[in-house]
Amino acid sequence: MQPAQMYDSAATMFSPDGRIYQVEYAREAVKRGTTAVGLVFDGGAVLLVDKRISSKLIEAAAVEKIFKIDRHIGVASSGLVGDARMLVARARAVAANNRVVYGEKIEINVLVKDLSDIMQAYTQNGGVRPFGAAFLMAGIDPDGTMRLYETDPSGAVVQYKATAIGVGRAAAIEYLENEYRTGFDEAAAINLGLKALYRQSDASAATTAGGEPAVDIATVTAKDGYRLLGQDEVKRYVQASQA
Repeated sequence: MQPAQMYDSAATMFSPDGRIYQVEYAREAVKRGTTAVGLVFDGGAVLLVDKRISSKLIEAAAVEKIFKIDRHIGVASSGLVGDARMLVARARAVAANNRVVYGEKIEINVLVKDLSDIMQAYTQNGGVRPFGAAFLMAGIDPDGTMRLYETDPSGAVVQYKATAIGVGRAAAIEYLENEYRTGFDEAAAINLGLKALYRQSDASAATTAGGEPAVDIATVTAKDGYRLLGQDEVKRYVQASQA
């Protein structure tokens, strides 16, 4: 069998054992990214992202890992920030175009399929590379059903009740599998999400040296739509989860 180096120069080439190395490398970029957790609760969903700052010179407010796509859809990203930003721009444009053309908000399954189709297309064309980013996408269907999807650099999409991506994925999912229950309210879901998010590290990592939250939290509910929690609110949840 030829060595891997013979097959890892293009996303369009399968190895003899059926692997596409460029896609696997893209997944590695996601695995090295900061941890993001998503959970569905009774009436909505919550997205949480670890945004620990590597230097005190960085302006924490400028680090963005959770994005509003539309009034009823939010996403959390992990992996290469530039790749994620490009896909977020695409998602926002598709959602806005749907409102203009059809006069209604886009269904989340339609939007996640569009994004995954783009990601998959970048694994089949020469001269391009796969996106080194993955998303947790939460949104509300027209009938009020809450949906949480995970996208993958290969273009795969899976719907979850609770899941995680990024460097702490394995530890977070193990915790969620043991502790997640249906019927959680918003506060309980956020508390569980914070514990899962920092399952792999000390809980003190949830705050910076200056005492500010090192995590972003957003909720998507039928009542309020997408809402990014303010720092004071996040700080209260972080303190409650450490009690």
